[in-house]
Amino acid sequence: MFDVTRSAFSLTNAVIVSPDGVYHGGLSVDGGVIQELEPERGALDFGGDFLVPGAVDLHTDHVETHLHPRSGVTWSFRDALIAHDAVVISGGTTTVFDSLCVGASLRRPERRQLLAPLIAALEEGARDGLYRAEHLLHLRCEVSDPKTPELIHRVLGGPLVKIASIMDHTPGDRQCVDIDDWTQRLANDLGLSQAEAVARREELVARSAEFGDQVRADIASALKIRGLPFMTHDDRTPEHVAQSAREGAALSEFPTTLEAAQAARDAGQTIVAGAPNYLRGGSQSGNVSVKALLQASLVDVLASDYVPHAPMTAAFAIAEDASLSVSLEDAIAMVTETPARAAGLTDRGCIAPGYRADFVRLRRENGKSQIIGVWRAGVRVF
Repeated sequence: MFDVTRSAFSLTNAVIVSPDGVYHGGLSVDGGVIQELEPERGALDFGGDFLVPGAVDLHTDHVETHLHPRSGVTWSFRDALIAHDAVVISGGTTTVFDSLCVGASLRRPERRQLLAPLIAALEEGARDGLYRAEHLLHLRCEVSDPKTPELIHRVLGGPLVKIASIMDHTPGDRQCVDIDDWTQRLANDLGLSQAEAVARREELVARSAEFGDQVRADIASALKIRGLPFMTHDDRTPEHVAQSAREGAALSEFPTTLEAAQAARDAGQTIVAGAPNYLRGGSQSGNVSVKALLQASLVDVLASDYVPHAPMTAAFAIAEDASLSVSLEDAIAMVTETPARAAGLTDRGCIAPGYRADFVRLRRENGKSQIIGVWRAGVRVF
């Protein structure tokens, strides 16, 4: 699919969003790489549409939507991944970090067994050229499962593994402070009685108390030895942030309070927020809103979380939000260049000579975005 030797072309009449600002012009592409900016003529006329870098999404749970299309159903890995890829590329994301859970949860106990074969299927699909976006891996390591260190050591050396996060979804801390609400949602999700849900919750809390600290330490050690950039997830307090900084976390993913986000900034961590939170007008879990974080200049990266189209949509909406002071080029950088650099990818995320020709043609009308075309390494894929 990606024969970059055949990707020589030029385009014109585009509104280009570059690190230096927004301007009208064009560019040329050869060998999958952006060459000259502002060519006088181009074979492809953008008709005044926006040209922006392809999004780099550090966190999407969306693959599970296709893997488990209905409760109790596990779909063909190959078909699920191809369907997931189609949604990702149509939202303007050219590099996606599929976020796979390492460790079981009460809602998904099968994750232990599915992890290795799912990664193998993803690697096979990448080798076979099945995907239009580039798929990399974000390993989401759950500290409440004592089997997580064993699982992480099995998969950490895979060729697609580029980033990881340390998560603790035990109720009563971090993301889920309201234990009663968490318990009711568990009962609803699994069809349990209230007494059964409480029993499951208490089992999880006890297991996390017994194993969580050691599991977290083992995960952090494994990630540091591998030299993998990793994130701390759902920090709620400055103490959470201080712990993650000692462990070596370079990124703070989805801090749940303004205080934690400020502590992450003070610790030099890159702050990753969820684009759906901004677009919905707040957190589904009652945590700090991304808009409040933006107003305090405490967002560096926007990730899709659970809606693949959200990053590009949110970037334009943020730039047009009169209550914020974020330029379009800075908003676009939150979903392109900054996440690329945070993950150690230096060849993409920017409209400039020498960068990989991953870009999006986007039409903006009446406050709405429409993705018209997507190119990866100079090859049109959507």
